[in-house]
Amino acid sequence: MPKIELLTEISAPIEKVFDLARSIDLHMESTKQTGEQAIAGKTSGLIEPGETVTWRAKHFGIWQTLTSKITEFDRPNFFADEMVQGAFKSFRHEHHFIRADDHTVMKDIFVFESPFGVVGRVFNWLVLTNYMTKLLKERNRVIKKVAESYQ
Repeated sequence: MPKIELLTEISAPIEKVFDLARSIDLHMESTKQTGEQAIAGKTSGLIEPGETVTWRAKHFGIWQTLTSKITEFDRPNFFADEMVQGAFKSFRHEHHFIRADDHTVMKDIFVFESPFGVVGRVFNWLVLTNYMTKLLKERNRVIKKVAESYQ
């Protein structure tokens, strides 16, 4: 299974970064290039433990829906969301937050599996891992920008 790991240093308190990372509204802002909208479950505000959100977005020219659930939660250090239904065979996105001297380190670990066996694995290698990395980096760029604007 492909695994994407990203570290983002943010000059803001850990609690602020944690809450921005679980903001439905900020997520939609950071994915506006895909037209992503929350259409069911928690559709605005801060997602909480056990809650689900269903997203609708256009990827690779096709409108898709995906439902994820917050499966682990330890504010302000960690939360994980996992796909309940959608185009992936599975995915788990871990969000780790580490206090540093004057900033917060946000660590993403995104593990996913595509359907369609060998064809899916080739698609991961050729296209999907890079595509998902770019989406996550853009999301983190927006979180960083907003978090640091409060300083």
